Amino acid sequence: MAAVNIDQDFMLRIESALDQIRPYLEADGGNVKVLEVTDEMVLKLELLGACGSCPMSTMTLKAGVEQSVLRAIPEIKSVEAVNVTPIA
Repeated sequence: MAAVNIDQDFMLRIESALDQIRPYLEADGGNVKVLEVTDEMVLKLELLGACGSCPMSTMTLKAGVEQSVLRAIPEIKSVEAVNVTPIA
């Protein structure tokens, strides 16, 4: 699935921000893929590999991925993963 609602320059800014955190995700067997940016400026990601089933993925998403993106791209309001398993 290709990312939607994103022009090429904005997509490059997003990918650059994600590239700052990717080495940490990849070290644990995971990664992220951009799916879309909503009209409300919410970045939707898919967690890949180990990140998709990791019980710590919610914390990693908020404390790591989201913070990296928000620092680099203030236009983004929040980051959400479409396949995070909620912590019970």
